[in-house]
Amino acid sequence: MSSTHKAHISWRRQTEGFAYEEYNREHRWAFPGGERLRASAAEQFGGDPSHVNPEEAFVAAVAACHMLTFLALCARKRLVVDRYEDQAVGYLGKNPQGKLAITRVELSPRIEFAGQAPDSDELERIHSRSHQECFIANSINSEVLVRAVVGTADKA
Repeated sequence: MSSTHKAHISWRRQTEGFAYEEYNREHRWAFPGGERLRASAAEQFGGDPSHVNPEEAFVAAVAACHMLTFLALCARKRLVVDRYEDQAVGYLGKNPQGKLAITRVELSPRIEFAGQAPDSDELERIHSRSHQECFIANSINSEVLVRAVVGTADKA
């Protein structure tokens, strides 16, 4: 299977000069489905913290891909997931070549199952396979760690 995925990124200078300290980092991301996002560099690189930045988007892509793969695997195993939330964190540091990179992404999903949740060994196998089959994880060099928390939904 192959597919094509597109994004339109646009930026326009809004400053008089173009020195590193002064040019604007704000830009727009537009996607074929109509979604538009205001984006910027990360705050430590002169960006606007109220906009999404590429590093955050990268972490979100890793976490979302893992989640979607996890949900697909659970559905195939007839394990019903009621809720999945993650507080993913990416760490910017120097890679082995001495370049700045997101060197590690930590996923901390909280998962609620309807009925019986898988035991810890089965859950670990599903997360491991989710990581192995995640398209984004297969496209990066960063280490991805998963620290999952499982619960069951309260049906009151």
